[in-house]
Amino acid sequence: MAWDEWEQLKAEALRQRQAPAHMRLNGADAGAGGGTQGSSGAPGTYGVLKASQKDLAAIGRAAHGLYNDLWDRARVAVPTSDSAAAGLTQQGFALGAGLQHVSTRWEEQLKSLMDACAHIANHMHVTQALHDGDDGYIARRTSSIALLDAGFDERVGAPGRPNGVYGEQSKKKE
Repeated sequence: MAWDEWEQLKAEALRQRQAPAHMRLNGADAGAGGGTQGSSGAPGTYGVLKASQKDLAAIGRAAHGLYNDLWDRARVAVPTSDSAAAGLTQQGFALGAGLQHVSTRWEEQLKSLMDACAHIANHMHVTQALHDGDDGYIARRTSSIALLDAGFDERVGAPGRPNGVYGEQSKKKE
């Protein structure tokens, strides 16, 4: 990069920082949704948030597969790097300490990534079980409400006439 190009980039960055705040997009598909500013549509216009058990299971399987791949393939570098670092250090090379540092950081980051994969996989299994139970509970509650409503809507006789189920009304005493 030439010095002039560097100066141009710095000037452009300063100009953008001083400009009033605004959003910058690289691009968006016009048919992908969104709307005009200030508009609000009915929830149905945006679609329904839906995650099927099949989708959740696929995410869980992918996370579990990644965990297994990391266990099988990514951690094999650690023992080799550690022994190389020890050998270099014993021979008096400063590179040994640097390689040991890299190996230690690699192992820490790998463990963190594997923990995240395990957490995602476990969470998908728990989410499936929880939502199955929630869906069943909601269905039971709403079906009992519908049954109760139907009982209030039943009519034995024509509207405005006495209900024959309760028998004849006795004549009023004079």
